[in-house]
Amino acid sequence: MNPHAHTSSEILLSCIVVNRNTADLLVRCLDRIYASTLPERPEAIVVDNGSTDESVARVRAAFPEAVLIEAGRNLGFAAANNLALEQARGRFVLLVNTDALLEPDCAARLLDLMDSDPRIGMAGPQLLNADGTLQTSYEAVPTLATETLNRSLLKRLFPARFPHKSRRLTGPTEVEALIGAVMLLRREALAQLGGFDEGYFFFLEETDLAVRMRRGSWKVVHEPRARAVHLQGATAKTYQAAARIEFYRSRYRFFERHYGLTSAYVLRAAMTANLALNVVALGLAMIATLGKASSVANQFRVRSDLWKWHLRGCPPGPGLPRD
Repeated sequence: MNPHAHTSSEILLSCIVVNRNTADLLVRCLDRIYASTLPERPEAIVVDNGSTDESVARVRAAFPEAVLIEAGRNLGFAAANNLALEQARGRFVLLVNTDALLEPDCAARLLDLMDSDPRIGMAGPQLLNADGTLQTSYEAVPTLATETLNRSLLKRLFPARFPHKSRRLTGPTEVEALIGAVMLLRREALAQLGGFDEGYFFFLEETDLAVRMRRGSWKVVHEPRARAVHLQGATAKTYQAAARIEFYRSRYRFFERHYGLTSAYVLRAAMTANLALNVVALGLAMIATLGKASSVANQFRVRSDLWKWHLRGCPPGPGLPRD
């Protein structure tokens, strides 16, 4: 993958949207991208990861100027973005999830931030719920402490180290990692790092990239004055147990890559034990409610599937569909 490859003359901004079976969200997302207040119209690139709904047809009909890449199957987030990067012509690349809706000045504010400091390689906006309340927009990089201890407690006790979404920032702030619903990336930084690690299929790709950015002396910055609504997890909610398996798989890859095999094995053992306790507790709750509490029953099924996957040694087969 060559993130610096161009098919024609360079432009200011390319916007990449990876889609799989979220046609309605995709159309809304692209509407917002094209409605952005920018000095020039952005290039929009849609990578369709093997959708079986009307996504492709609707993009062709509503946005004929968009570059449409039909992958034919589910490549995952990292590989799909790398595929789009090979065709993108922008000096800057804005990655936008289909469930993210840019405010009109979001992209412009992020571009202004990039222009203000040539060492910023990655920038993200304030993410909002549909009602305008704050979402978590940046995070501390995962460690054994964050993954095995109570994260909410860590955020209360050590707010500077473990930021909470209620913390209101007034200006650009360097952070460890961004939530990847909307991210502006500098092409030069991507070229240096070689793009996304395609060993991640879904989850933590942006966290891995942020770690590599900072190790390469690039800054990762949150810009609270840029804003976007994030409808959160529209794709993952369709496959609850499979999505959780994918998350844990990415988690262990992240730890192996950045902390070593021993840390990854320690985390896996801790998660296996924790899931066993969850399954027992939820099983008792099901007995107490005579199986009539649907939320408890659903949690029991998801945790059981996840625990069984761990007991089998976390094999590569289960997870989100690849076809």
